[in-house]
Amino acid sequence: MFRFEHTEILYTLLLIPVLAILFVWMLYWKKSALKRFGEWEIIQRLVPSISKSRLILKFIILMIGYAFLVIGIANPQIGSKLIEGERKGIDIIVALDVSNSMLAEDIKPNRLERAKQAISKLIDKLGNDRIGIIVFAGNAYVQLPITTDYSAAKMFLTTINTKIVPTQGTAIGEAIEMGVKSFDDETHSRAVIVITDGENHEDDAIEAAKDASDKGIIVYTIGMGLTDGVPIPEYNKYGRQTGYKKDRQGSTIVTKLNESMLQQIASAGKGAYVRANNTRSGLKKVFEEINKLEKTEFESKMFSDYEDRFQYFIAISLILLIIELLIFERKSKWLSKVNLFK
Repeated sequence: MFRFEHTEILYTLLLIPVLAILFVWMLYWKKSALKRFGEWEIIQRLVPSISKSRLILKFIILMIGYAFLVIGIANPQIGSKLIEGERKGIDIIVALDVSNSMLAEDIKPNRLERAKQAISKLIDKLGNDRIGIIVFAGNAYVQLPITTDYSAAKMFLTTINTKIVPTQGTAIGEAIEMGVKSFDDETHSRAVIVITDGENHEDDAIEAAKDASDKGIIVYTIGMGLTDGVPIPEYNKYGRQTGYKKDRQGSTIVTKLNESMLQQIASAGKGAYVRANNTRSGLKKVFEEINKLEKTEFESKMFSDYEDRFQYFIAISLILLIIELLIFERKSKWLSKVNLFK
């Protein structure tokens, strides 16, 4: 198991492209300033010891050294001891709708992004609970098997988009059935959270929720969107909006929240229905309901000891910085006959 102890430090790596732009601008400004004194070819002859290649090489080495320094400060760690422990918690499967209608912007920034933000916050609140993620549109797929690895859950969450499932539609029933099959132990408290706008359901989702309830699995539903209806944005390959989706007759498609359907699914699954909007995501209330369930013990494998690896990155960084200091911008006399830096 590999991890960074201080992941927030890695954001400082974003300074590298900024510094690169400033460096290129500095070279351009320096050349422009020298041109004011005369012809560039003549000026180069007047200062033959100045090497632009050396300056660029020094900058590249400095940036690589900086990158290793940042990684070292973030402290990469490797799990060295795997142990099995007992945890008390609840098994949760989140079934997320990724059909095109989830791109509607009646909830900002759009239904799908709002749902992903809410799931991320839910993961932050989990203690000893296990979580799995299912994505669905015309078909359902397991995106993340049930796990206690919350870092992996967040990583998989970032990869979710409307293109991840090739077949369009809203197969809520299939998603619930797949959620039921994803639980590996019938003795645990289990819940399926369906996050969708509820449109164009293609199977008997109510019956699937009832079957899940008969097996002791509670089904909750969260409605993403508003009942008034909005058009679905359409984007080109560059991510720019080109208009709105239209049907075969050329009419703009309007997507509406199917609240009645989601209420019936929650009722059949002996759970609760919550509508999300621009001020609340609905997951907070659902999580409060889930927390009322009896928490059961389960075995969990986890890394208890992590070994630091920062020293290797810091050492490489120091070596590179020393090399950078030893490379002078001016050519030395004994290297004047060598074309290495020309």
